[in-house]
Amino acid sequence: MSNQSVLTGTLIEDEMVFTLAELSRACGKPAKWVLALVEEGVIEPVSGEDKTHWKFHGYCLRRVRIVQRLESDLGLNLAGAALALELLEEVEVLRNRIKALEQ
Repeated sequence: MSNQSVLTGTLIEDEMVFTLAELSRACGKPAKWVLALVEEGVIEPVSGEDKTHWKFHGYCLRRVRIVQRLESDLGLNLAGAALALELLEEVEVLRNRIKALEQ
């Protein structure tokens, strides 16, 4: 018998929009934690005058999940995870530039 794993997931389009409650539910964290990410500059609402009407693009969920992994895997606090995320994204941009130059 072979060991087989089944992975399931949901594709999130960048164009998707989440409310604060939906983003909180999607990442399994309280809204207060998501609000801390906004204060730290990790994610930014695209619309809504007050917190109850904020909307977030789909890429915010990706950023939130990365921060969650940095906190849980490396034990980083929110500020440290935000900085690490920024550096990871900068590395990705630089790698893409290098790849484009090599072609």
